[in-house]
Amino acid sequence: MNQTRQILFDEPGPRARRRIRIATVMGAVALAGAVVAAVHQFASHGELAAERWQPFTTWPIWRYLLTGLWATVRAAAATAVLSAVLGLLLALGRLSARRPLRWAAGAYVEIFRTVPALLLIYVTLFALPQYGLNFPLFWKLVVPLVVSNSAAFAEIFRAGILALDRGQTEAGLAVGLRRGQVMALVVLPQALVQLAPSLVSQLVGLLKDTSLGFVVSYTELLYSGQVLASYTHLLIQTFLVVALIYLVVNASLSKFARVLQARNGRFGGRRGRRTVDLPPPLTEGSTIR
Repeated sequence: MNQTRQILFDEPGPRARRRIRIATVMGAVALAGAVVAAVHQFASHGELAAERWQPFTTWPIWRYLLTGLWATVRAAAATAVLSAVLGLLLALGRLSARRPLRWAAGAYVEIFRTVPALLLIYVTLFALPQYGLNFPLFWKLVVPLVVSNSAAFAEIFRAGILALDRGQTEAGLAVGLRRGQVMALVVLPQALVQLAPSLVSQLVGLLKDTSLGFVVSYTELLYSGQVLASYTHLLIQTFLVVALIYLVVNASLSKFARVLQARNGRFGGRRGRRTVDLPPPLTEGSTIR
């Protein structure tokens, strides 16, 4: 992982590091100032009054929001599994020796990487029912998200496979394995281990994409927040709580990705330091055993 970072990016020098530290401090100060200004505005308009936050200390409100969160998790999980499977097939198609398959997979990836997921949801919602494809509410959200995210997963898988040393494939072929067996038994297991942090990071964006469920009236977390705000007339409080829930969930996934990255880095370092005991040099009269 560290070697890949050194290849893709030059290590910053002392002056660049000093600029980075200054920019980081300035950004933190600006962010703190924005938060203080926002809190001041909320306080001046009475939005921080205890009675406006009291409903969020009751279980029925939280049960309703957690039900929306569970709907978000279900949609994200279904999208993640289907997108990963389709993305892996697309990545293998782009690496195929058959030109038509390679072109078809490449065209799919290039097209749906650039088409917004919201546009795909509108196509699923308004265009496809005219041709007899009227999905249930859950799949009206999941299907377009799978189409969009599978292209991103395909590029992640393809990059991971290409990043492996070509000697892995050549070694597998040398012991008599077919190319399909080499890919399944040698290449993919190693690539998936290295790609785990990137895949988890992709899940963060995928989870946020489920907020587009309000378009199809799927009761995910954001749509549940909209309904709750219209019922309680606590717009700011409701969406701050919803934002906090998204922050906790996405921060947990991001932390998990960093843990995986650090773990892979440690294991990679240990593999890199592994030594091989060589046989003693042959001397006159000695034999090879």
